Amino acid sequence: MILLVLLASILILVVTVYQYDEQTKDYNIQRFERKEATTKQTIELELKNKTTYSVNTQNLPKIFQERIFEISSINKMNISMYDLQGDLLKSSIASAFEKIDNKPIPENILNELAQNSNHKIFKTREEKGIGYQSSFSFIHDPKFKRIGILELQFTQDNSEIEKELKEFMQRLGLVYILMFLIAIALAYFLSSYITRSIKTISDKMEQTRLNKRNEKIILNKASSEIGILVEAYNNMIDELGESAAKLARSEREQAWREMAKQVAHEIKNPLTPMRLTVQSFERRFDPLDEKAKEKLKEFSQTLIQQIDVMSSIASAFSDFAKMPTQKKEQIEIISVVKFALDIFNESYIKYYPEETELHANLDKTQLIRIVTNLVKNAIQATDKEENPLIEVKVLTEDNNLKIIVSDNGKGIAEDVKDLIFEPKFTTKTSGMGLGLAMIKNIIEAYDGSISFTSKEGVGTIFTVTLPKK
Repeated sequence: MILLVLLASILILVVTVYQYDEQTKDYNIQRFERKEATTKQTIELELKNKTTYSVNTQNLPKIFQERIFEISSINKMNISMYDLQGDLLKSSIASAFEKIDNKPIPENILNELAQNSNHKIFKTREEKGIGYQSSFSFIHDPKFKRIGILELQFTQDNSEIEKELKEFMQRLGLVYILMFLIAIALAYFLSSYITRSIKTISDKMEQTRLNKRNEKIILNKASSEIGILVEAYNNMIDELGESAAKLARSEREQAWREMAKQVAHEIKNPLTPMRLTVQSFERRFDPLDEKAKEKLKEFSQTLIQQIDVMSSIASAFSDFAKMPTQKKEQIEIISVVKFALDIFNESYIKYYPEETELHANLDKTQLIRIVTNLVKNAIQATDKEENPLIEVKVLTEDNNLKIIVSDNGKGIAEDVKDLIFEPKFTTKTSGMGLGLAMIKNIIEAYDGSISFTSKEGVGTIFTVTLPKK
């Protein structure tokens, strides 16, 4: 809107100046032609009726000796008379006030005048803001014989016209400036009115989430186009809510199915050796055998061992199913991590705390569980290394606590990096793949984060970040 008003103002100013200039030129030419016609009629009457001299080229200065000044004064034009060769005979320019140009008519004008069927040539020029219109035509005697050349010159001072134009442009400019300011104000309020509604919609869209209840947009005053957009957004929110509910149900059902499959699979593993043991015992057990008691004891230990495995499976799934309780207490981190590392006998586990004491509000048991799980994974990753090395570092960064566990093990393959924290995913031949998933739940329950970097054949670095408060 502002750009259109500005362009329109500039174009109108340019057209106004151009039109004003053209009208001035046309007016001056028409005015000159009227004066020229009157002057020629006066000269012709003078030659026909009022002179006693013989009408010829030599007598023209005598005929218009004084009369030329009267005619010039009445019509306000400069009059000059030339012979047919272009030499000056008589001029109305007062020599006392103005310098008389005694130059003959240029050759090109004489040739053009001779070739012109209308016997008239019109010339215009401008010098220092003053316009000059001149005409050249033949002077005829009463018998229409050419006896001389008449030059009529009209001087037009355009300074007053230019002054008026300047004043007009100043007034017009003030009007356009006022219009421009009004256009800016209108554009500002109009854009504010439009963008306010759009801003409300964009804010709501930014807050839209799949996993939570989203609010609809309610606008009391809005254009029809914005109203259509709001209605489309509200319909989308309804559809999104229905889709989210369906997705949540589907995910829960899928999660239960996957969990049921995993529980069944893990329970089948110990049931198979239990079945084989019972069948073998049934075939080979002899009550009369002297070693019957020892065989019964061996059989019982095998069954108890498999039952313990099943119990640990049930406990693991139970622990994973329930979120860790957010218990917070003031603990000394350096000593707690050292306590968690003391249960390991491996000499290649190195501990590097950057501070002697470090306090934070965390659950001591859960912190030990995090460190223990990460170190266990590191031990298993370096199992086949010739010179295994595991480093545990504890440091602070701003208001956060960082625990870094690094190893020089086999690393994690690129194609499974995205699955590391998934439940039931594991790269080991034993275990249920719930360890990292459980500690991730624990860390996120404390508004922390866990990340890792790994390169195959080089090693892995796990970084745990937890808030101190």
